[in-house]
This record gives sequence, structure tokens and C-alpha cells, in this order.
Amino acid sequence: MFFPKSQWWATILAAAALAAAACSSGNNTQVAPANGAAAGRGAGAAVPVSTATVERRAVPLTINVIGTSEPYHTVAVHAQITGQLTAVRFKEGEDVTEGQVIFELDKRPLEAALEQAQANLARDTAQDANARASAARYLDLFNKGIATREQSDQAKATADALTATVQADKAAIDNAQVQLQYATIKSPISGRTGTLMVHEGNLVRANDTTPLVIINQVSPIFVSFGIPEGQLGDLKRYMAAGTVKLDAKPPDETTPSVGRISFIDNAVDPTTGQIKIKGTFPNDDHRLWPGQFANVTVTLKTDADATVVPIAAVQTGQNGDYVFVIAPEQTAKLRSIVIDRQTPDVAIIKSGLKPGEVVVTDGQLRLVDGTKVTVKGAGSAARTDKVVP
Repeated sequence: MFFPKSQWWATILAAAALAAAACSSGNNTQVAPANGAAAGRGAGAAVPVSTATVERRAVPLTINVIGTSEPYHTVAVHAQITGQLTAVRFKEGEDVTEGQVIFELDKRPLEAALEQAQANLARDTAQDANARASAARYLDLFNKGIATREQSDQAKATADALTATVQADKAAIDNAQVQLQYATIKSPISGRTGTLMVHEGNLVRANDTTPLVIINQVSPIFVSFGIPEGQLGDLKRYMAAGTVKLDAKPPDETTPSVGRISFIDNAVDPTTGQIKIKGTFPNDDHRLWPGQFANVTVTLKTDADATVVPIAAVQTGQNGDYVFVIAPEQTAKLRSIVIDRQTPDVAIIKSGLKPGEVVVTDGQLRLVDGTKVTVKGAGSAARTDKVVP
């Protein structure tokens, strides 16, 4: 069909107007529901949180450091004479007591030397008695004018020399007896023996650099550790008050050993800023061992009635520390607090909270003052997470 040119253009313009109207209508129908849905999603949503109850309980003030166990006494046993080692009277790693025989050396040369010294004493004692008798006779003859003074003085000098020889013989016997005693080596302390350095049958020499064995006294035992110089004043103050307690335990143990502070060094180490301290532990059960690391806890005092919350509940803002407290209407209220001190698990509250109040421990990032909340895993804020001691 043929259309006039003017009617053709009118048809095109009408179609364009209808298309534009359709697009405009479609855009309006898409925008309005989207805005309405967004408004519906943000209305009245409660934030899920975890909570804990503020508690009142005893909390110790402690210093926790790593220490090293040290033997109470250490003795390196050496031979004091030269001779063959004939007997070892203990086993490696065995406990020995003070005075117990642990080594024996060949005694025969020493016994012979003692017998010789005793024989010399007997001989010189007889000669001394004869010389004194002779000196007495010459003195009597000199008094009678029969012997000269020179003869009398010579007889006396001979007697005196033999008397000195007798004294020397007695000293030689004492020395021989001491040397014979050195052939039997006794433990100087009670303790645990280490590795046996020289075995039976070997020749040992007096004062050799290699010890026969090393004995460590482990009951009692020292635990050495250091604390920062800034805590020294507190330590001394609480020690003067008699409230300081000390315990230590190996890394794989749960039950600590109880001891006492027995040594504080006389100077702070300038390279580390710490001062060395030693504690003494009875260690009857041998749970602490020389050279072993130990977890040391110095308890300065115990706050018997402290108000505490878990560390996770405490937040820090521009105005200081704060927590979110759960109000009865299930809303989170921001409250400023003052912390006295902290432990790895809890914060001790100086002011701002009371025992029995419920605080948020997880979910604070989504909270502002007055936000509605719901407690995770509970129908109300009455059920809370337990504060870890």
C-alpha cells in the first residue's frame, strides 16, 4: 500500500513516542520496589552477641617469667693421689649420700709407706731414749768435774736432734695415714651422680683436670630467673610485707613446686635491664632438674575481693576503656570503665561495673549505644559465657 510522505513521518513519530513511554514506565516500576525492599531490610534487626557476667573473686598479682633450674651444690670429684682405680662403688646416675664410698684406689704402696714411717719412728724413738740417757750421764759427769762441758753439750745436742727426728717421724706417719685415706674416695655431698669419666682399672693422677665424676645436689634445688628492674620495687615492698609466694613448674607439668626467694643480686644487669633472683625449692620429688627450664610465678599479693570481666569484653576508644552492658530491655549500653590491672585472662575493674552485670564479649564491632541485641545460643541475656579464672 502506498502512503503519502507526510503520513509516513507521522507514523514513525508515533511509534517513537510509544517506545519512550514504555521505557519510562519500565524504569519507574523497577526503582520503586528496590527502594522499598532496602527500607524493609534495615528496620528493627537485633545484633547477635556473646556475653559474660561481671564477677567478684580473688585475683593474684603475679610476675610470670621463665627460669632455669640449678643444682644446690655441684662437686667435681678428683683423685688427690696417683694410683690405679681398683673399684667403683656406684652406678652412673645413682643417688649417693654424703660420706658414702664411691671410689677405691690401690692401697698397697700407701700401706707400705705407712709401715715404713712407723718403723722409722720406732727406731728413732729408741735412739732418742738412748741419747737422752747419755746426755744425762755426761751432765752428771760434768757436774763432778770428770767430763768437759763440750762433751756434755754435744750429748745434749745429739739427744735434742733425735727428739726432733722422732717428731718428724710422727709427722711422716700422719702424712702416710692421710695419703692412705685418699685411696678411699667418699662422696662430699648427697646428690645425683653424672657420667662416670674414668672406669675401674685406669691409672688416675693427683689433681688431674678430668674429674672422676660430677655430683649435683638436686634436693633442695635453685631456680634462677630475672625480673625487669621496674618491678624490683614492688617485689621488695611485698617481700617486706611477707605476702610474696613463689612457685615453679617444668613446661610439661601442671602442678607447681612451691619454694621461697633466697637470693636477690646486688646489681641490675645493664645489658638486659633485669635483676637476677634465685628461689630455693625442696624438690623432694625431683620434679625440677638441673639445666631444665621452668615456668616461674612470683605472687606478690592476692586481691581477695576483685571485680573482674574477661579481657574480650574490654574495648578502647578515644575517651579510654569501655564495655557494652546488656540492659534489661535487651539493648547494649556503652559504659566507660577504669581498669586497675590486667591478667592474661581477665581485667580487674576499679570502677564502672558491678558484680552481676552482663557485658558483651563478642560482636562489639556492630554495636553502638542503644543497639538491640540477642544473646547467641540463649533466649535471654541471663545465660552467659563463664568467665575464665
